[in-house]
Amino acid sequence: MNDQYENDRPGITRRSMLARTGLAAAGLAAAQVLGDASPALAATWWVPGEERSHKRSWMAWPSSSTIWDNLLAGIQSDIAKLAKEIAKYEPVIMCANGATAASKARTMCGPTVTVISSVPVSDCWIRDTGPLFRVNGSGGRDTFGLNFNAWGENATSFYGIPASAYNNDRQLAQRLAAYEALPFAKSSVVGEGGGIEYDGDGTLMATESCWVNANRNPGKSRSQIEAELLSRFGATKMIWLPGVRGWDVTDGHIDGTCRYIKPGVVMVQLAGATRPDVWSQNAQAMYNVLVNATDAKGRRLQVLTIEGPDSLPRIPNGQQQDFLSSYMNWTVTNQAVITVQFGDTAKDAAAKTKIAAAFGKPVVQLNLDKLYGNGGGGAHCVTMQEPNP
Repeated sequence: MNDQYENDRPGITRRSMLARTGLAAAGLAAAQVLGDASPALAATWWVPGEERSHKRSWMAWPSSSTIWDNLLAGIQSDIAKLAKEIAKYEPVIMCANGATAASKARTMCGPTVTVISSVPVSDCWIRDTGPLFRVNGSGGRDTFGLNFNAWGENATSFYGIPASAYNNDRQLAQRLAAYEALPFAKSSVVGEGGGIEYDGDGTLMATESCWVNANRNPGKSRSQIEAELLSRFGATKMIWLPGVRGWDVTDGHIDGTCRYIKPGVVMVQLAGATRPDVWSQNAQAMYNVLVNATDAKGRRLQVLTIEGPDSLPRIPNGQQQDFLSSYMNWTVTNQAVITVQFGDTAKDAAAKTKIAAAFGKPVVQLNLDKLYGNGGGGAHCVTMQEPNP
């Protein structure tokens, strides 16, 4: 694909994050498609860290009333707001499911966001459904997919949404790679991009609750899953973190609690009175592992912390337990980090200051209450960076 995009320019819903409160915590021919057994060549290809230079960000326009019902308009509004903000710092391409959805996306996102309708999507969660882009240090790029299966089919078991509602997203990684005319490989494991963090320098972090889970990888051991992920990402060390199984549709994606800043430096969100105890306890458990961890290069990790909000003044009391009150689900762009503000003035300001200092970049905080509340996901969940070679 060249940079002159076609003129017709761009869920899982995660609503009710505690829907299972009774549960225990814990154009395809254009691409060169490689089989499941294709070697990932870890020493040659790798996924760069998200803080590295981007060619563009990809997003996906939500348009399914089967998935979103009467929440759709609010989710679209937040997606458009986020897309317009990202477009101030790097190109944004929004995939939309057909001409009607593309027209709506263009109207709401405005002229700075490129919208295409030739790569069909089911929902907005492109972090989980899109391809992972790799580089080889010599100007080459390729992609791989993680065999998205609607979060272990939790979208159906949690919310009763038909499995077929996600059919486009099950094929999105391969189709987007084809649109970009990049080689594509299928991983031999099932998972989502939001379930793993990578530093681009040999180290991965992931939650066992997502990956070592029969709803995604039945019959596979942790060591088998680890070997495949290391190979695909071009890494040599995995840091496993506990996670929380069964309390949200993702089974505890890491990107709401713990993120890489750069190689050797991670940040964890602790405390915050609005997060249920199960998430706060899990964050502390992650912190306890990380402060004693070393990475692939033998560095002891520098573990930074921020605190979550103590209040959600815009959110009704009955909805606060289900709200993703995480500053960590940021998206990094070439010139700024985009995260959220929740209306807790002191905690919002403290988070902004710490994130800006960690990255050495300006931080933009948006009100994305519909996405974080009714969607249960955030800015990272709905974006996928494409690195420069």
